[in-house]
Amino acid sequence: MKQKKSNPQGKGLSTVLDALIDSQVKSSLPPKDIDQVSSELFTSLFVLNTNFEFRPVAGNSYWLYHTNDKFKLFSTSPSDWACGQPGIFIGQCVLQNDVTWTIQINEEVSQQEWFIRYMEKQKNYLQESLGDSNTLEEAMPYYVKKMSYYSRLLAYGLGTSLNISMQKSGINSLHYDQAKLLLNCHSK
Repeated sequence: MKQKKSNPQGKGLSTVLDALIDSQVKSSLPPKDIDQVSSELFTSLFVLNTNFEFRPVAGNSYWLYHTNDKFKLFSTSPSDWACGQPGIFIGQCVLQNDVTWTIQINEEVSQQEWFIRYMEKQKNYLQESLGDSNTLEEAMPYYVKKMSYYSRLLAYGLGTSLNISMQKSGINSLHYDQAKLLLNCHSK
């Protein structure tokens, strides 16, 4: 029988910035190339730029909705709402141990024109941001003022995690274009 977590939302746990990624996770972070970093950064920032006021716990599922022109993350699945969902169900999100996020987009939403345009706009913005930074390390979201408290903490953890992986692959001090060129050279 699977034992139920007594504190699934992590309530009451002290949040220390360095504790976001413990030493065990840091040592197990793999080297990542620029495409993997870009992909994980894009997905994670998409989730972190949503509105949520709780502390997500690694390994738990959360559900993303779109309502009143905003994306909101909830700990309630679409089937668990007693009086209907708070908006359009976008997808199921999971915080990983390395402080990156994964998201399984709702198939219906993934084919809607408004969502496709929104995601393309966000991808272009990220590519521009990466290209405008002197180094990849500089482009990491260590502090994003407009984010909510928990998003900001997780963004710091995300930046730290991705930077460690980039250090291991030797690309953290490169410009985005240099890292792409290096990837192209290695794939030939």
